[in-house]
Amino acid sequence: MQDTHENSRPELDLSEMDTASEDISDVSWLDVPVLVIFVVLILIVATQFFTRYVLNNSLGWTEEMARYLLIMLGFVGSVTCVRKGSHIYLEFFYRYVPRGVIKPMALLVEVITGLFFGYIGYLGLAMIERTSGQKMITVPWPKAIIWYVVMAACAMMVLYVIRNIYRLIQTDADEVAHKKLENF
Repeated sequence: MQDTHENSRPELDLSEMDTASEDISDVSWLDVPVLVIFVVLILIVATQFFTRYVLNNSLGWTEEMARYLLIMLGFVGSVTCVRKGSHIYLEFFYRYVPRGVIKPMALLVEVITGLFFGYIGYLGLAMIERTSGQKMITVPWPKAIIWYVVMAACAMMVLYVIRNIYRLIQTDADEVAHKKLENF
């Protein structure tokens, strides 16, 4: 007797699956720091894995450096997202407001995010002052390096937000609405 559950499985149609794009035209020289941090992070994590599970004698500094590089990657990677306009935002609201409200709403969102990034950068400056005399635990480097990167990334994000605001002001309201709604 045949199992009916086995025959009732839907076939997987690979032609309907999304494929990764090979188009890298939106990658800029400004993305190089993100790629460098990412590659260094991969190398350090691979070293950590190798020394811990193959040699059974892990290097102490790899965990701390991986943690700090991940923090830096998050902030420096956010600069790329702001530059491309690919940060997560609530598209839901654009769907249910009148088209004439979309441009002012998009401008307000940019102003709020710019203020947020500016405030985070300001807090990064305060953290630089607080950690200027501290060293990392396993590496004799100042902890303030992390906060310098965070502050610089926030400053870059603010500059890109200003650019985005300028572009939004220059763009027709119908075109802004079309761009915001084209994903639906």
